[in-house]
Amino acid sequence: MIEVEPIYQQSFHINDAAVDCFGRLKPSMLLFYVQEVSGIHASTLGAGFDALMEKNLFWAILRTRVQITRLPHSGETIRVETWPMPTSRVAYPRSVVAYDEAGQEIFRAISLWCLMDTKSRAMVLPGKSGVMVEGTLRGNELAVPGSLAVKGLEHAGTRQVLFSDLDRNGHMNNTRYMEWCSDLLPSGFHHSHTPREFTICYHAEALEGENLELHYELKEGALLQVDAWRKQENEANPQSRVFTAQVQYESDIL
Repeated sequence: MIEVEPIYQQSFHINDAAVDCFGRLKPSMLLFYVQEVSGIHASTLGAGFDALMEKNLFWAILRTRVQITRLPHSGETIRVETWPMPTSRVAYPRSVVAYDEAGQEIFRAISLWCLMDTKSRAMVLPGKSGVMVEGTLRGNELAVPGSLAVKGLEHAGTRQVLFSDLDRNGHMNNTRYMEWCSDLLPSGFHHSHTPREFTICYHAEALEGENLELHYELKEGALLQVDAWRKQENEANPQSRVFTAQVQYESDIL
């Protein structure tokens, strides 16, 4: 059992590369901060990237949910806190909360992590991985997101997984999925709307060169739903789901 520090925290200065054309922090950067503090904390526990590679393991996210109070702007500094929650039978949940310089909460998140085998690319359960993290509950954690019901979406398109989408695990990085979702809507919509909550369920790895079919629809109430599939050479199962996502926007126009 790995003994953990209850909370890890780190500050980040928001520069121009982290914001959109309106000067607001990109929603995908929230996932970057979640990934960054989670990875650093895991390393201090002896379960970072290099240590896991020695066991032919790596971290991957199964699901993530983010609630946004406000998106900060370029030039601000934020403080991000994270702590592991109690390990379940199949995964490692982790909570994140971020604050601005005035101490006001700007977003909170929960991510459900798992360990995967580098060779088989199969998930390894905590009981068999030898990596057990003693987590804690502070009482302000978000609920772990369930599966998303995203069927019969109106629009469809394709997008290819490119080199710039990849991370050092050899698949599309989790932060890129939110960027793909954001790109489905024009800048005019983003100018007048702010994301308030989003959930992403990662069903399978997205690999370089794959063309994913993106089914999506902006539903009543400014709710964007996305359902992404890959085609495969299997007559019995010609398609497999890669990810589903749901983004709740709020109009900025009073």
